[in-house]
Amino acid sequence: MLVYYSKILHSPMYFFLTQLSFSDLMLTTDISPNMLNLVLHEQTSINFSSCITQLYFFGFSEASECLLLTVMSYDRYLAICSPLRYSSIMNQLLCLKLVFASWILSCTIELTLTLCICQLQFCGPNTVDHFFCDFNPVVELSCSDVSIVQTEATLMCIPVIVLPFLVIVVSYTYIVLTIVKISSLSGRLKSFSTCSSHLTVVFIFYGTLIAMYMLPNDRKSQRINKALAMLYTVFTPLLNPFIYSLRNKDIKDALRNCVFTKKYYNWNSLVKIK
Repeated sequence: MLVYYSKILHSPMYFFLTQLSFSDLMLTTDISPNMLNLVLHEQTSINFSSCITQLYFFGFSEASECLLLTVMSYDRYLAICSPLRYSSIMNQLLCLKLVFASWILSCTIELTLTLCICQLQFCGPNTVDHFFCDFNPVVELSCSDVSIVQTEATLMCIPVIVLPFLVIVVSYTYIVLTIVKISSLSGRLKSFSTCSSHLTVVFIFYGTLIAMYMLPNDRKSQRINKALAMLYTVFTPLLNPFIYSLRNKDIKDALRNCVFTKKYYNWNSLVKIK
């Protein structure tokens, strides 16, 4: 809302940040209420359709966050490595296309995987050893052959996790090389500060995702799986407002301006009423 109302925040970076906040809101709305109910009552129930719906929106929001973080890394690459061409390349149309492609690709990939899970038969125990309906705990309950679904899930990790992570690594390699060439220390610090928040979130988010879904399950206990899931479903969305907003000078200035303007107009309206 602050980006929408404040003109000084009308830039591609903050536009992508609003999309990331939508993804975080979707994720926490999908996971946290049922998780809190589980914490308070130690056991909770959920029907199959609700479990599949939770699984879909969880995967959708996670995939969109991966792709949006990749788009943001490309934005930082252009801003630092090609500052003179930045405004002409990263125009409004390209921003809309990148965001639209991220949402559509995330929706399509997760919908395909969810439909495959719906084709499985569940005739055994109905207790998910997790605080939400994640892919592996749900698939483990099936009495069907799950090798095809697991193979599809592994292949879908490539466009969602592997390729975006490689794009981010390449982008930041060029960014670091460009920052090192800056002669002044203040210039290097200023350039690095524009991407430090994004880099912090990438390390936390992608680190836990790779540990969760790319490493073999036999190397991780269920307790470790739950701890890793807690990091990217609850901890990362909790940190994002602090990392991106409360440490950002532009957003803090815009917030002060909005609050001051609102108080000013309210005071004027009160004077007129009197």
